[in-house]
Amino acid sequence: MQSSLSGKTALVVGAGRGLGAAIADAIVDAGGIVYGTSRDPRTAAQIAERYGTVPLSVDIRVLDSIRSAIAQVFSQAGSIDLLVNNAGVNAPQAALDVDPDSWNLVHETNVRGVFFTSQLVAQQWVQRQIAGSIVTVASQAGLVAIEDRAAYGSSKAAVIHLTKQLAYEWAHYGIRVNAVAPTFVRTELTASTLADPQRAKRLLDGIPLGRFGSPNEVADCVVFLLGESASLITGHTLVIDGGYTIH
Repeated sequence: MQSSLSGKTALVVGAGRGLGAAIADAIVDAGGIVYGTSRDPRTAAQIAERYGTVPLSVDIRVLDSIRSAIAQVFSQAGSIDLLVNNAGVNAPQAALDVDPDSWNLVHETNVRGVFFTSQLVAQQWVQRQIAGSIVTVASQAGLVAIEDRAAYGSSKAAVIHLTKQLAYEWAHYGIRVNAVAPTFVRTELTASTLADPQRAKRLLDGIPLGRFGSPNEVADCVVFLLGESASLITGHTLVIDGGYTIH
């Protein structure tokens, strides 16, 4: 049986570690070809070596950086069929303490970067008549309030709405746009948060299924949404939260 993403070329933005690396691995396991990005040139080289492609050092806050990476993938691979927007930042601060620089960093990366990466890829798809598929990594913090997440939560709420907007505008080109909204997942980025026993217990108490997520659980959902099994799904945010947002 043919793998679900067999022969498809995916651009995974933020593929260096954690969720991004798990998503990239899952795409390869499903038969796809991965071109992954990182802001750090050394990590970008490691990603390229891992997947047998080319290094893509990208800052998604810089349009020329995004544009150059997209052009490079089209030149090397001949096409981009799938886009995963995984790159994002968080700067936890109480709402009373959020400073403009932190706010701008979070929103420029998580919203502006996601939008213009999606737009620049979709422009190529429209020109080339490619019915592509986009999945963006949002968060449960975009659906419910979580302490110290004013900037991050509002950015992910914007991403969830943006998913609907782009899906609506691009559906007639055959482009599907979806998102996933994970709960707290055990990665390098959450290690320090979950290492605090009291904080970890408080967070865990909010998850009815009683455990944190794993990167593979999120990655499998991303692969599903990217592939033909989800061909009638667009504008949807798949919540992967163990029940966190149902109460």
